[in-house]
Amino acid sequence: MKLLLISNSTNPGESYLGWPLHFIDDFLKKNLINNVLFIPYAGVGLSHESLHSSYDVYEAKVASVLKTVNCDVKSIHNCDDPLAEIAGAQCIVVGGGNTFHLVAMMHQTGIMQAISEKVLAGAPFIGWSAGANVACPTLRTTNDMPIIQPLSFDCLKLVPFQINPHYLDANPAGHGGETRQQRIEEFMIINRSIPVLGLRESSLLEVDGHTMTLKGSKPMRLFRYGAELVEIEPGSDLSHLL
Repeated sequence: MKLLLISNSTNPGESYLGWPLHFIDDFLKKNLINNVLFIPYAGVGLSHESLHSSYDVYEAKVASVLKTVNCDVKSIHNCDDPLAEIAGAQCIVVGGGNTFHLVAMMHQTGIMQAISEKVLAGAPFIGWSAGANVACPTLRTTNDMPIIQPLSFDCLKLVPFQINPHYLDANPAGHGGETRQQRIEEFMIINRSIPVLGLRESSLLEVDGHTMTLKGSKPMRLFRYGAELVEIEPGSDLSHLL
């Protein structure tokens, strides 16, 4: 497999897809990709006119960035035959937003299984935020509000672990609820055999065949049931988790 799983698209004060763009560019170039099929269904609130308008806005937003690295974008929401488009795609790109809505639409349209089969067969895949979460076995480590009930929580199952994008260490002043670490530890109690990777902002995982590397500027947290919490530095080989 060839995967680029990105925690977040944008850091405060930066342009959209600013920090990961050189990683995306490198990934596209080494895999000889000049056009991608975009999955926009996590982008719920980009337009108040309609969901279709939100998807249009999302497509244009991503296309304007990828144009700068000589890559064209086509969004699946404008395709007459989505399954045929997936079959012929050079690369699948899944944008961030609300994971519940993304997963609901991927099941509703029948593209969840088609994308999984396509990527497991070798097609490159890029996802950020919700798009990274959906590469996992399930959406159950998302941070998002369940604004819709999907047919299933099952996701693409491209990797055997869970990602928690936008992982935060802090417990904000005045906050009386559980920390992110406590929420992940709750998941581990119920799902003891599945590791969870707390992927901080400005970090990503790149999978190339049987090799996986942490890239970016922040360390990652590895949660495993019954084991000590581990901090992993950028550049580390994480192939043992595949």
